Amino acid sequence: MSHAQPRTATTGTAAPPRPNVVVAVLAFGGIVVSLMQTLVIPIVPELPSLLNAPASDTAWAVTATLLAAAVATPMMGRLGDMYGKRRMLLVSLVMLVAGSVTAGLSDALAPMIVGRALQGLSAGVIPLGISIMRDELPAERLGSATALMSASLGVGGALGLPAAALIADNFDWHVLFWASAGMGAVALLLVLALVPESKVRTGGRFDLIGAVGMAAGLVCLLLAISKGGDVARHVNPT
Repeated sequence: MSHAQPRTATTGTAAPPRPNVVVAVLAFGGIVVSLMQTLVIPIVPELPSLLNAPASDTAWAVTATLLAAAVATPMMGRLGDMYGKRRMLLVSLVMLVAGSVTAGLSDALAPMIVGRALQGLSAGVIPLGISIMRDELPAERLGSATALMSASLGVGGALGLPAAALIADNFDWHVLFWASAGMGAVALLLVLALVPESKVRTGGRFDLIGAVGMAAGLVCLLLAISKGGDVARHVNPT
């Protein structure tokens, strides 16, 4: 009499992604986010005419991104520890795509600032990516992978300025943001397909009051740094 062979526990389950694939996808996400940071630099002198607004107001297209990034980076790290690093990484990339689409559709100052602020909220991709590497990679790979993820900031910035200048010189300026949206969507799909969710959670409760206080402090500090010179010139024009 023949007997049916028992099923193994691994039947129907996919093999875990290889560490090299995870590192490559996370590093690509970091490059996309750092590209976004320098996206508008080549067109900053033209923004007043493009958006029909004073130069002092169009400067917020850069400032809003910096402020949002300063707030999002520590908050996303904490939320990732509590609710899942991959989940918050996906949320960050969705914000990048949403912000890029908003800016790509804008012809006025307000939607541009909103779009750039949403793009800045994606800055949590870098610390979240490093945290995922720490949880998922073997110890002997962690140092080099973390260095690569950190270097993605410089790589993205180095590539972003000439690429953005090339696009701005040869195409409509909105193409800058559509290109950013496309790259963000690619990074989002790659994370969905290839990056596992870390099982390491800290639990606890999100300190909303502390987060608001930290955000207010960071915003005030960065505003003083970025706008202090303009205020001084208005007070003492000589």
